[in-house]
Amino acid sequence: MILQTLFFYLFAAVTVASAFMVISSRNPVHSVLFLILAFFNSAGLFLLLGAEFLAMILVVVYVGAVAVLFLFVVMMLDVDFAELRHGALQYLPIGGLIGLILLIELVMVLGAWVIAPDVSATPAAPIPPMGETSNVAALGQLLYTRYVYFFQAAGMVLLVAMVGAIVLTLRHKEGVKRQDISQQVARTPEQSIEVRKVPSRKGI
Repeated sequence: MILQTLFFYLFAAVTVASAFMVISSRNPVHSVLFLILAFFNSAGLFLLLGAEFLAMILVVVYVGAVAVLFLFVVMMLDVDFAELRHGALQYLPIGGLIGLILLIELVMVLGAWVIAPDVSATPAAPIPPMGETSNVAALGQLLYTRYVYFFQAAGMVLLVAMVGAIVLTLRHKEGVKRQDISQQVARTPEQSIEVRKVPSRKGI
């Protein structure tokens, strides 16, 4: 029990420190690396709670896909972050309002936990005992039975977001030759082959 408590404080301290470095680091590449570190330590916290499926998803999806994608986007796109920070003060009132709303929500959650601590112990859906089924099987039963429509809607939203991101970032540069299958098939031998008579001992 003491070892589990020590690991909890270790993972929690590194997660909070790396999350602070994500927003305070000036180099965007370093911010992404600190974000990956925060994801790994959050996965360790999930393992301590017995939620091995969430820990695996956090590492495979977020670290393996999202964070690496952020890193490649930051490294490949030549973004002038100094210019972006130059006009950041005009969004300060909106950011402050969103932060205030999040603070009120956190206070309400903590207040409800202090006032009625038994509410969190009453699940909205029946959970089978630990010995009968695993954590992954229990989550699968809930996702594909009770919340199947919400699961499909979330997948549709992610698909639309992915297609929208590809369309928004697609740029056609002028002067770049691209393959046109219909134009290639419609070509005739007269358009494809040019016969020239080359004089002896002379080039074209």
